[in-house]
Amino acid sequence: MSKVPVSVFIPAKNEAGNLPRCLAALAWAEQVIVVDSQSTDGTEEVVRAAGAELVQFHFNGTWPKKKNWALENLAFRHEWVFIVDADEVMPPESEEEFRRIVTGDGPEVGYWINRRFMFMGRWLKHAYYPSWNLRLFKHRLGRYEKLTDAATGSGDNEVHEHVVVEGPTGRLRYEMDHFAFPSVEVFIEKHNRYSNWEARVALERHLQGSAGRLQHGQISGRRRLKALAARLPLRPLLRFLHVYLWQRGFLDGREGWYFARLLAAYELMSQAKTHELLRQSQTGKR
Repeated sequence: MSKVPVSVFIPAKNEAGNLPRCLAALAWAEQVIVVDSQSTDGTEEVVRAAGAELVQFHFNGTWPKKKNWALENLAFRHEWVFIVDADEVMPPESEEEFRRIVTGDGPEVGYWINRRFMFMGRWLKHAYYPSWNLRLFKHRLGRYEKLTDAATGSGDNEVHEHVVVEGPTGRLRYEMDHFAFPSVEVFIEKHNRYSNWEARVALERHLQGSAGRLQHGQISGRRRLKALAARLPLRPLLRFLHVYLWQRGFLDGREGWYFARLLAAYELMSQAKTHELLRQSQTGKR
């Protein structure tokens, strides 16, 4: 059977350990492009051995970041684009679902996919689940939202920005596994960078007196809820209770407990960094 006429792109930096598993699960895609950030761990060799295309991205320090840059500059051969991270793995059953969508004529212009987070060697079936992301969409109709022009110190890839599409969306049936946190050390390193982004965006929101605007003038309900939560006292505790009790993270055992506590620590870091930036802005220091 012919390959699925879809263009896949994978943002990467030093992902030689994850890419073989990710690329093997996408062997059914007609075009796969890895957008690399000058990796030094053999990522380039892994990509070429798999027969995928390789493009280098050079970050200018602010905007655009890697995913939006790729959407604007890559030579996609197909109308439909699917974005997948190097630490995510698609199930074999997804091939036929993708084929049906990209060769059909349905009204949807984008699709959300659910992710199953792996932490400490197991799937968290409750904490952080479900986790829907819009990743498959018609290229000309979707871009990542832009929330700040400032240098965030969070790396060259989008952090919590979402794809905004012009048209109706659907949900994919099959879920992908997300090996984002193979160790506690990796969790802490990533969330240290993520909290830099959170603090910068929160500062701009405070100075502008708004919750921020998405591209095309859209504001999601989740964004409103997050902006509201940012102003509540005891935010780290609330995050822990949300994940551990509301999402029933306690059913994930010790791993669920650790995960909820670490997310609470992430909220504390974001709050502390926001306060620090606010103090610096008030005293004229940068």
